[in-house]
Amino acid sequence: MGVYLILIIPILILSMFVQWRFRNKFSKYAEMQLSSGLSGKEVAERMLHDNGIYDVKVMNTEGQLSDHYNPSDKTVNLSTDVFYSRSVAAAAVAAHECGHAVQHAKSYHWLQLRSSMVPVVSISSNLLQWVLIIGVVLIGFTGNPIVLAIGVVGLALITIFSIITLPVEFDASNRALAWLKNNNSVMQTQEENLQAKDALWWAAMTYVVAAVGALANLLYYASMLFSRSRD
Repeated sequence: MGVYLILIIPILILSMFVQWRFRNKFSKYAEMQLSSGLSGKEVAERMLHDNGIYDVKVMNTEGQLSDHYNPSDKTVNLSTDVFYSRSVAAAAVAAHECGHAVQHAKSYHWLQLRSSMVPVVSISSNLLQWVLIIGVVLIGFTGNPIVLAIGVVGLALITIFSIITLPVEFDASNRALAWLKNNNSVMQTQEENLQAKDALWWAAMTYVVAAVGALANLLYYASMLFSRSRD
C-alpha cells in the first residue's frame, strides 16, 4: 500500500492541478468574445464544410465540457456553453471536435484503433473495480492469482486505450489550430489563436495525466500479482 500511495498521490495532485488549470483557462477564454462573432455551432459547420464533410451533423448536448465526436452516428456534439457561445473557448473546442470528424473522414489509423477498442474498454471499466477487489482478496487469503490476473489484463487494456488516446487528441487539436490559423474569418487576431492554442494544450494535458495514472495503476497491481505468484 505504501508503494501504491507513493505512485498515486503525486499523480492525483497533478491531475487535480491540471483539471483546475484547464477549467480556469476555459472559463477565462469563454469570456473572450470572438471578433468574428461566430458561435461554436457556426465554427464547427465551417470547419466541416471546408474539409469537404457534409454528412456530419452538429448537435447540442447537455452537460458541461461534454463535447465529443461520435463516429457511430457521425455527429459533433457540443455542450450548450460551446454550441451557442461566441467565445474563443467555444471556437477552440468546436474546432477540436471537428478535428475528430476530419480524422474519421480521412481514416486516421489511431482513431480507428481507438474506436475499435471502445466496446471492450467500456465493459472492462464497468467490471474492473470489483474484479480487482476480489482478485486481491483471493490472492491474499488463498494464493489463487487467476482473478487478479484477469484484473491486470483489464487494466492493461485501459492503459493501452489511454495511451492510444493521446495521439488522437493531439492530432485533433493540431488540425483545429491549423484550420483556425488559416481562416481569418473565424479568428481574426493572433491573440485569439494563441488563446485557442493555450486552451487546447491544457485540455490535452488532462489526457496525458489520465494515461500516466492508468500506467501507475497497472504497474502497482501487476507487481502485486507477480510478487505473490512467486511466493
